[in-house]
Amino acid sequence: MTSAAAVADVSSKTVTFAGVTYNIQDLGDDSYTVLLKGIPVGRIVLSFGAAHGVPEGDAISEDDLTAIGEAWFAAVG
Repeated sequence: MTSAAAVADVSSKTVTFAGVTYNIQDLGDDSYTVLLKGIPVGRIVLSFGAAHGVPEGDAISEDDLTAIGEAWFAAVG
């Protein structure tokens, strides 16, 4: 379980989590790439009303990506 709250900024297409700011890039309907300093670290997907994080490599955990996804999807409505 994560202890830090993720904060989404839709206007700048970013989510800040645990002191790190991630850029969010649209892939399609309810699917986004999460980038750290321009490098993709995972994807977030909204499926059946729930956010899911899918890491690409070991730069970030699935739980952290899911927290980022929950904040993002709550912000974009």
